[in-house]
Amino acid sequence: MNQCSIVLIDHIDFAFLPRRWTFAEQRRGDIEAHFAARRRETPALWNGRVLLLSDWSLERAHLQGTFFETDFASFIAWRDWDAPDPTVTNCFAMGALRAGDGAFLLGVMAPHTAAAGEIYFPSGTPDPHDIVGSKVDLTASVLREMTEETGLTSAEFTAQPAWIGVFDGPMLSLMKPLDAPKPADALRGDILDRLAREAQPELSDIRIVRGPDDIDPMMPPFVLAFLAHAWHRE
Repeated sequence: MNQCSIVLIDHIDFAFLPRRWTFAEQRRGDIEAHFAARRRETPALWNGRVLLLSDWSLERAHLQGTFFETDFASFIAWRDWDAPDPTVTNCFAMGALRAGDGAFLLGVMAPHTAAAGEIYFPSGTPDPHDIVGSKVDLTASVLREMTEETGLTSAEFTAQPAWIGVFDGPMLSLMKPLDAPKPADALRGDILDRLAREAQPELSDIRIVRGPDDIDPMMPPFVLAFLAHAWHRE
């Protein structure tokens, strides 16, 4: 957590620009072998298309940058191999869901997912669905992921206008605070009821986090950094 840094962001502006990724081309054989090994462990993994950030700048709380498209196998290899191409950033949006009583709600990733057992806010690597014209819409991305993972719709919470960016090495998580009026126990019950109706939900459980006593080792550093920042501001 000490390696993470927090930045308050008032506005984001991301463009989409197709380009070739030298890493993915030069390491294609190794990437395919690595993904095949990952699939033997987690057969449900799918080599779809994702977006990665190739450049960015932050000035006066305004974050802008450019995304390009690649395959999930190349991304997962780059991530697993400690980001050998330093010109690329894993940038994604998360819905920091907070209940009316002040507790945060995080999801436990299901066994069939690439991050099985990890505990964090609903999120997903941006993909071509997030491209609108020449732009990448991460607000739409986080709202879509929230609905896909929890069943909650935008009518059940209020999204704050600003973002909280957490920088963690080659990773940039953009936290969108989402405030729900229901207390945490009721909100968790609603989500679990909806997950129970899905054949293969992405989440296996919902954790309520009210304070440091609820911290779990399966929460990644960027989540811990965000929680510490949120509690410090209270």
